[in-house]
Amino acid sequence: MQNIQRFLLKQLKDQSTVYLFVLILFIMGVIFGAIIVNSMSITQKEDLYYYLNLFFGQVSDGKLASSFEMFKQSFFHNTKYVGLMWLLGISIIGLPIIFIMLFLKGMVVGFTVGFIVNQMKWGGFLLSFVSVLPQNLLLIPVFLIMSASAISFSFKLIRQLFVKKFHDQPFRMFAGYAVTFSCLIAVILLAAMLEAYVSPILMRGTIDFIYK
Repeated sequence: MQNIQRFLLKQLKDQSTVYLFVLILFIMGVIFGAIIVNSMSITQKEDLYYYLNLFFGQVSDGKLASSFEMFKQSFFHNTKYVGLMWLLGISIIGLPIIFIMLFLKGMVVGFTVGFIVNQMKWGGFLLSFVSVLPQNLLLIPVFLIMSASAISFSFKLIRQLFVKKFHDQPFRMFAGYAVTFSCLIAVILLAAMLEAYVSPILMRGTIDFIYK
């Protein structure tokens, strides 16, 4: 665990500029998602809120899918998303897509939290805190780290191909990139467990508190 922490801290220090860029891009996505909520018509908000209430009713009644199914869905979805980022970093030409994917993740978070709070006020804040925050405390850093690593790896490949004075060993570059991905998969596993086994319990208690 200490070796992983040292590795990630070194990555953060060596790529501080890239991390700042991806953080700003993600925040822009969050802001854009919140803006979309405010630009929706009353009818659109009412329709979406209707389905949201149906979902909350299912949560309160314990009618959601099994925790293991939720775990599998969360784990494989986020692993595929991060895996695609990883592959795009190797391709070099996939850099713009990485930017878009990170921006979209921020937009989804901003829209989800913004809509719930917009419709339910303080109750929405509580629900966002227990339903969105726990797993995203782990997933957001995962997406930021993967984006930064993919961008940095692409730039290293470009220098390797076109700058003759750059002599970093390709195998060493790829090994570090693969280790980063492996560490992030372990974090995604933990986030999926939180989302499947902890968040539903917190949501059920919060919904019962708000509505009853």
